[in-house]
Parts: sequence; structure tokens; C-alpha cells
Amino acid sequence: MAHTAHHHFPAPKMRLEDTRLITGSGKYAADWDLIGQLHGYFLRADRAHAEIVAIDAGAALKHPGVVGIFTGEDAVRAGYVNAPHALNFPGKNGMKTRAPKRPALAHGRIRFVGEAVALVVAESVHAAQDAAELIEVQYRDLPAVVSPEAALAPGAPQLHDDVPGNMPLETEVGNAAAVEQAIAGAAHVTRLKMEVTRVAPSPMEPRACTVVHDANADSYTLHVCSQGYTTLRAQLSAYTGVPRDKLNFEVRDVGGGFGQRTLAYPEYCALMIAARATARPVRWVSTRSEGFMTDSHGRANIISGELALDKAGKILAMRLDWVNDMGSYLGPGAMGHIRNTSSCMTGVYRIPALYANYRVALTNTTPVAAYRGAGRPDISYVVERLVSQVAAELKVDAAELRRRNFIPTDAFPYTTATGSVYENADLPGLLDQALKLADWKGFAARRKKSEQAGKLRGIGISTVIENTGAGNAPKDDIQIDLDARGEVTVHTVSKAQGHSHETTFAAIVAAALQIPIERVHVRQCMPDMQHVLTGNHTGGSRSTVGAGSVCHLAALKVIEQGKPLAALELGVEPSQVEYAKGAFRTRESRRAVKLADLAKGKTFTVAAEGKFGSTQPNGCHIVEVEVDPDTGATDIVSYCAVDDCGVVINHAVVAGQLHGGVVQGVGQVLGEQVVYDRASGQMLTASFMDYCMPRAGIVRGIRGEEHPTPSKVSPLGVKGMGESGCTASLPAATNAVIDALRPLGIDRLDMPLTPATVWHAIQSAKEKAQ
Repeated sequence: MAHTAHHHFPAPKMRLEDTRLITGSGKYAADWDLIGQLHGYFLRADRAHAEIVAIDAGAALKHPGVVGIFTGEDAVRAGYVNAPHALNFPGKNGMKTRAPKRPALAHGRIRFVGEAVALVVAESVHAAQDAAELIEVQYRDLPAVVSPEAALAPGAPQLHDDVPGNMPLETEVGNAAAVEQAIAGAAHVTRLKMEVTRVAPSPMEPRACTVVHDANADSYTLHVCSQGYTTLRAQLSAYTGVPRDKLNFEVRDVGGGFGQRTLAYPEYCALMIAARATARPVRWVSTRSEGFMTDSHGRANIISGELALDKAGKILAMRLDWVNDMGSYLGPGAMGHIRNTSSCMTGVYRIPALYANYRVALTNTTPVAAYRGAGRPDISYVVERLVSQVAAELKVDAAELRRRNFIPTDAFPYTTATGSVYENADLPGLLDQALKLADWKGFAARRKKSEQAGKLRGIGISTVIENTGAGNAPKDDIQIDLDARGEVTVHTVSKAQGHSHETTFAAIVAAALQIPIERVHVRQCMPDMQHVLTGNHTGGSRSTVGAGSVCHLAALKVIEQGKPLAALELGVEPSQVEYAKGAFRTRESRRAVKLADLAKGKTFTVAAEGKFGSTQPNGCHIVEVEVDPDTGATDIVSYCAVDDCGVVINHAVVAGQLHGGVVQGVGQVLGEQVVYDRASGQMLTASFMDYCMPRAGIVRGIRGEEHPTPSKVSPLGVKGMGESGCTASLPAATNAVIDALRPLGIDRLDMPLTPATVWHAIQSAKEKAQ
């Protein structure tokens, strides 16, 4: 990946965490094996909607090895019924969010396939599973609804008595009157209905949790996969009523997160009940099928959009109608579908008038939460699909229409029509670099060549911007410990799940201290620091902007606080001391005080804190595809990406984030989708045999370049990169496929663009043409 260097950060040949991870020396949530531990197995609902008439666990309790069985009665008795959520936006016409209760184990009614009905605890997982099969549950079936639009329709089956119409919230943002006036007077209005499909994030590591209850302290320790224990602690405390200082965590290596590992799941609460009741550790490891059915899903938005332009092709206004499918219950990650989509609603364009109406729907499906981008890819998909549709309808170049409507470089910092403030970007320069990289002008010749080979070739473009997460914590803390060997240990509560924090944060500290990166050791979410440090969990592309910036400040503080100590040793005033390459010196003396000397008597410790707001990484992605008209199969033949993530700490890590995000986005466009049977509510894609997970070869080569505009939010100039690939690839890949099909009269196809979907569209177009 080509890049422009602004700072000199050390870049090891391998990530510092690689040796541990690729040699099998990592420790994941399922690797904990505690003395005396019991094993949990959840009996789950086999239907989508029903009343629980009775549960008979008598035979199961007598099964050899069974220690206890817990049901919704135990959850209600413990008070574990109020699942946290963050859907706290002002409602339309004064409406307040109607949040249904969610007992840690289903009580009275089940509302989606896979909901936990009972927890069996036994001496072995096999005994627990065998006993679960002996539990008899009597249900009274109820009609199910899995489509969010159907759930909001009059007469739909009602999921919760206290959420009439299955709509916990309707809210709006923007100026409805101004948009209506602009649309009425527009020279051209494009209308498009789009769906950002429901997907299963599917991290490599299945969910797992082992809970220990300390009766003397009345505290709990959870050995769990998490994106950071500060957020998880807050959510679990809200769910259970257990004080935060009584909740402890062991979080080591985490095999993927994507937002899905942030949540306080009801299973964790049920395990807390069991650990307390049995006075023994209780361990549970999810199966992959359980993961598909019960780990939070992502996306699941249906949007009707209108884009209005004047005669000169300048955008006047945009109006959006959102239906947000939240599944059967509200979750703490649900707010991104409204907050982030409204924050980035204008995209990279100067749009004078914006308005969106949001209707949140509950359905008999798995709850939805944040998934890589948390609404940012969704709004980018909507805006970029509309702009490309306008370009096709007006028969203008898609890139030039974008350029015509970009927020001018001299307009930054730019306040959008929904009140967001974009710090900086060079959108024309970004576009020019991407067009050159992709050889945009040479596409016509490549399309003709594909045509001669019997293929339909298309090109798609997206120019996107997104807000990184500012986080809910009041600040980010970093502690640095320096020992007598000169080894530097950096403590943070930010938690990597493949993000390379151990390399990136170490590079930041090593650069500031001017020492080899191998002498810096990053420790994340260590147990002895969990009630000492505060900060944000990892998510929203925020970690380098937040915790990374504080790493830089803490390293500078080491130097600042070290100078007076070195001055004493050197017999001079602190103002005479200079620091370079791991040592303090004066110009008058050859003597030096090394960093290690500061810790001769005891560990030298400094702490730093900081609070940093959102930054706005942006990018331009251009995709070319070939579609086989005989099979409908789509082949990505070129993928070019130019991204502005501010100052880059490690170019290989940035490239890795880009590649992963692009593949996740393209995977969703070309196949990923959670599918439920409309009549029964059964999930039809609960295994990798049925769920179309993207394979490594789906995008065989990505050409990436950087176009950095340093941020002033962070002292490092960084912006964030974790979600950019996903945000840009969704619309770019879709636009490319539709461009390939447009000569056949197809311009309104929506994801997932599977071979079957594309083939049927082609056949239908051919029939219409006859």
C-alpha cells in the first residue's frame, strides 16, 4: 500500500503479538479451566413466538451429574430483567422510548428462535446437554413476524404488551419543511428504496464465559471475550443491579469482535445466577449454531430515499425514511443506527436541506446491535447509491457529479445540515488520486474487451466520510511503568480483537521515547488495572485517536517527570537537561542518565489521561466487476481504494484493516444475509453450510493508497481506520454490479447480489425486451 510519511514510527517486520498468536500461545475465553468448575448448557426456544405454559425439569434434575437447573423464574427472582439499551433519542411528537423487559432467561413468553429458556449446570458439558433434552417445555404457539415492515403494519402479531404496534421509538432529524420545499422546486428528483441486509458478524472465536462468585466479597469474576471491560461492566451492572466495583473481568486474547463482543448478553447474567447458587465456577462455550441464532446481528435497515437537484446538477435536499429492525428486544448497541446515520447524513456533499424519519421495529428475530461501522456503512450505502442513480438518470459522469457537489476544501471545518461538524478533508484531491489509481478514463476500453469475452463489465465508485466514536467514558487513561532494565510497560483498558494494539501503541510510545519498539510492552485490560484505569472499549475506530493519543502524552510525561530526577543525578538544573534516544544529558557533560536509571530504586510510574472527540476519516473506492450473464456470477476484477485516515502509525496494520473491511463489505453485497422463514420464523442460515461467509478469494487484489490530512483532534494527527473499508465497499461494489447490468435496463437491484439474484434479474430483463 503506497503511503506518505509524516511521522517516523518504528515498524517491526512482524507485529509484536504475532508470535504468541500464530504459535498457539494465546489465551482465549474458552481456554480457562478453573478448579471445581461446572459446565453450563442452555436449552433454547425451538420456535419464534410462543407463550411458555409450563416447564418440567424433574427428569433432568435426576440425570447423573446435574447440579442445578435455572429458568426464567430464577431470573425474575434475581431481578435480572431490565436489559440495558441506549435508544435515548427524543421521540417524534414527544414520544419516549418504550423498552420491553428482557429476563436473562425467558419468562412467560419466547420471542425468537434460540432464546434461552433454561440453563442446565452439570459436572460435564455432555451431562448438561443430555439433561437439557429431558426438560419438557409446554408452549402455546403465537403468530410470528420477521419482516420489520410487516411488524409495523396494522394487525401485525404483537411481541410485547408494553410496545404497541411493535414500535418502541419513532424519531426524526433535520428540517422536514425545508426539504419538502426543495423537493417541490427541484429540477430532478431521484427516488430509490434500498435494504441494507441483516448479517451475522461471526467472529472467529465463539462466545464463551466462565463466572466465579466470591461469597465473602459478594463479587463476580467473568472470564469472557470482550472488546473492553469498562463498557461491559457498566452494562452488566445496569442489567443485574450488581455494583460496578463488584464486577471483575479476565479478558486476554479475543478472536474478533466487530461490535458483537461489546454487549452484556443475558447468558452472562444467567451464569452469574448459577455461579452464586452453586458456589462453584460455571463455564459455558457457545456452539457456532448458537452464535448464529443468539449473538447480536448487524445492519438490518430498510430505507426509502429521495435526492433532489437543481438544473446545474447541484444537490438541493435529501429525504430518508428509515425502518430499523432491532429484532425481538432493544440492545445497548442499537443507537448507532440512528446516531451515526444522522451524524453522517450529508456524506461528503454540501446538501443544504436534510430530513430523516426513523421507525424502530421489533420482530421475532435475533436482536440487532453494532456491527463494523454501526450505521456508518448504512448511510454511506444510501447516499452513494442515490448519487450514482442520479448520475445514470442524468447521463453524467458519476465521478464528476460527485466532484460538483463535494464540500469544498476551504469550507472546513464544515457544519452539516444535521448539526455535525466535519474537521477537515481534501475531497477533490482524494477523488483525483483514486481516479488515477483506477484508470477511470480507460474503463470504456476494458468494458469493450469484457464484452468481447461474453461478460458484462461495470464500474462503481463511492466517496465516503464517517465519524469515529468519541466514546462514553469521561476520559481515556494510560499508565506507563518503567523498570530497572529499561523495559516499558503500557497499561490500557482499550482491548484489541485483532487490531494490533500491542504493535501500534508500542510504536507510539517508542517513537516518543526514542527507544527500540521491542522494549515496549502493551498490557490491555489486566485484572490489577480494571478498577484503577478508566477509558473506552475498542470500537468505532476510536482506539488510536483516544488511547493511542494518551499513550503519546504519557510517554512525553515520562520525559517531563524524568528530567528533575536526572538533574539531581547530574547536579544541574532541570532546565539544563535534554533528552534523546533513551537518555538524559546536558550539553556541558558527557555523563548520561538512562531511562532505566529512573527505576533503580523502584518502578517509575506515570499516568496520563485525555478526552478526544470524533474525527472524520474519508475515502474514495472504485470497483470493477465482470458479471457472467449465463450464471449471474460476479467477479471483482479490480478494487482501488484511497483513504484519508490522518497520520498513519503502521502502514501494514492500516492495509490489514482496509483489506478486512473491504472483504466484509463485498461479502455482504455478494452473498451474506441472515434469512428467516416468513411463516415460521425459523432461521434458515444458522450454519456456514447455509450462510454465505466471504472466502479469501472474493477480492483477489486490493490496490490501496493513502491521502492523509492530519487531524487536529489528536496530538498524533490520526483519524481512525477500523471501519473505512466496510463503509466504502458496500456502495462501491453494489454500484459496480448495477453499472454492469444497466445496459440491460436493470438499475434498481439490491443486495445481496447473489448469482441467483443477478441471473433472475437478467432473465427478467431479457423477457421484457422481447
